[in-house]
Amino acid sequence: MLENVIDVTERCRHSLMCRHVCPVGNITRMETLTPHGWAQLVALERRGLSTWNAQTVDALYKCADCGNCRTHCVYSNPLPEGIAAARAVVAEKGLALPSVYELGKVLQEWENPYAQQRPVAAQGTGEVALFVGDEIQHLRPRLLDAALKLLGAVGIRPVLIGRGRSNGYLPSSLGLPGIATDLAVATLAELKASGAKRLVVLSPGDFFAFGILYDERLGLRLPDGVELVNAVSYLAEQHEAGNLKLNGSSDATAWAYVDPTHSVRVEGRFEGPRRLLSAVLPGAPKELFWRDGRAYPTGETGGLEFTQPQIADGLTQARLADAANAGANGVITESAASLYHMERHAGAYNLRVAGLYELLADQLVP
Repeated sequence: MLENVIDVTERCRHSLMCRHVCPVGNITRMETLTPHGWAQLVALERRGLSTWNAQTVDALYKCADCGNCRTHCVYSNPLPEGIAAARAVVAEKGLALPSVYELGKVLQEWENPYAQQRPVAAQGTGEVALFVGDEIQHLRPRLLDAALKLLGAVGIRPVLIGRGRSNGYLPSSLGLPGIATDLAVATLAELKASGAKRLVVLSPGDFFAFGILYDERLGLRLPDGVELVNAVSYLAEQHEAGNLKLNGSSDATAWAYVDPTHSVRVEGRFEGPRRLLSAVLPGAPKELFWRDGRAYPTGETGGLEFTQPQIADGLTQARLADAANAGANGVITESAASLYHMERHAGAYNLRVAGLYELLADQLVP
């Protein structure tokens, strides 16, 4: 777990190294809502030169916790973790946004923010576990069906864990580390009970949670001997090895691939989805300007959909506008939450929205 991570704000408050890739700063055009602005906000309060009040707390909760600032820092300063730690201080003092405490109660009762349904208990044991999470379960259940079909095609029939449970990122980002820890511990207990040696995740957000966030923010680790596997990268490898056979599609849609939220936090994932799409589409997908290491998130990041819905919508609209400007008339990605948010706004940009797993599953060779 990172020690005294809130102190990173002292190193970041006068740095403009990452300012140009901050999605919230770019859509709001407000200097306060940039990495060095948030760092300055926290540092001033810690020095006794400012206080947490309605205005400063509101600004603190407008950070997207997307990871772009850390990715573009030559020192890899963990500013998102520092901001999450500052939010935890604010929340502990009872000064956080009312929506934060409301979400905390919902997460404690239902373990997800989307439906009044408890997670489905994991059953059975096996060599491979698949984390389902709350976004797939409640926002796009057909994504799970498609992913299971693809994994089954390469001989994997995983134990489903965390089905309907938050991966813990949301409460961690909101400054509720205790709730985040409870959710993570519950999922890790299911993983351990499954006996699996590989944990497959379906989105960059889940990979970040299990591979980085648990360690850095919560002091938790995967059970010994468990390998974390990015499903898209794995499927790309299986396709190239001849184990995953896909038909070509005649769909003439000009598709653009959208790197899902948290992609910047996962090294080595850029090529996998693009290789798979090039294998099934008539031509390579169009590329957005904000892609790969500078990819922007959609509206679910940092809990903004619940705490700052106007900014959440602005982030999603910026992704769709990027695709439209690239000449696309459709967008493809694999994250359930990213798909959900893009579908809400796609009509305004005359764009189709498709799930990567569903598209690939439809092209499987019988």
